[in-house]
Amino acid sequence: MASLTETQSMIIATAEAVAEQFGPDYWREHDEREAYPEDFITALAEHGFFGLTVPEPLGGSGQGLVELVLVMEALCRGGGGGGPALGYLFGLLGTMTLSHAAKTEHQLENLKALASGERLCAFALSEPDAGTNSFNISTTAVERGDDYVINGAKWFITNLQHSQRLLLVTQTRQLESSESCGLSLFLVDLPSEALSFSPTPKHGFNYYKSNQLFIDNLVVPKSSMIGEPGKGFASLAPTLNAERLLVAAGAVGTARLALQAAVNYAKEREVFRGPIGGHQAIQHPLAAAHAKLEAAWLTVLEAASLDDEGTRPERAAGMANVAKYVAVEAAIDACYQSLQTYGGAGYAREYHQERWWREVQLFRLAPLTQQMTLNFIGQHVLGLPKSY
Repeated sequence: MASLTETQSMIIATAEAVAEQFGPDYWREHDEREAYPEDFITALAEHGFFGLTVPEPLGGSGQGLVELVLVMEALCRGGGGGGPALGYLFGLLGTMTLSHAAKTEHQLENLKALASGERLCAFALSEPDAGTNSFNISTTAVERGDDYVINGAKWFITNLQHSQRLLLVTQTRQLESSESCGLSLFLVDLPSEALSFSPTPKHGFNYYKSNQLFIDNLVVPKSSMIGEPGKGFASLAPTLNAERLLVAAGAVGTARLALQAAVNYAKEREVFRGPIGGHQAIQHPLAAAHAKLEAAWLTVLEAASLDDEGTRPERAAGMANVAKYVAVEAAIDACYQSLQTYGGAGYAREYHQERWWREVQLFRLAPLTQQMTLNFIGQHVLGLPKSY
């Protein structure tokens, strides 16, 4: 990207204004109380951020993935750190999938409600025996007359407590030779007596509950299926690419916030006759972290631009994985160096660095591990043999 358009500049300014209302103290308090940031989510909805990429006739703004990553970075950089990342991301996954694949009037009606923020949609893909290997899921949807009956279990399903819809990924037939067959998507109403869940205690991101989900004879009409039976992965793939880039943008925004706080501290903290930022042992790691973050951010923007162009899907998918890898590595280094700048004080919750350090660790693991991004790059970008 050579420069921002007027629209993009306005979108960033709006996101920064929202972020300013919810600074580090807000997120520290909610993390400690394990409290859902409802007023932040409401603010996102009021400013139309959940419908940013939804076509205008369906209640959205008709923008692209570039605009989406610009918003994510600004929300995290503006004071929230990782806090906004999961709330915004998990409010988008169902919306983006419906944007690609919604067919029925009921699904389009739901898309409009999700775009406005009137409803939120949780996303249920991962299972205990099917994390990265989505094709190995065992949650089944069995056809019965005009309905499907769904049984199974999911884990690390975030925000069920505050969602009105659930995008549920199931297996509708046994896997055959093609890895892409068998998966089907359903849009399910919440709450439901056939669904039970319990929160999993976590290392960070305590603003949002991540749950074990149990599905016991959930009956849904055939009209709730998104896309075609057994071809759900084709409907899901564009969302998964976007998810990688949104995590990358959130990682960069979080790290930029942590880095700027460390720079400010290094200018003010005086030890041995001067500000500690004047010592190369402090200055060089911060400068190197900044350089890596800037390079990673350009990669994120390039990957999002390729996705929006839509003319080179293989190149776009490869760059999405490259961007996720380099952005997360740069962010983890920046957050580490920022915490180190504070010395022992960095371990205290008062200065927020310990929380940003905790939160950025998740980006190394989700939506897929750094090792799996390298597997994708090795196989699909470099043309090496499949390594797993």
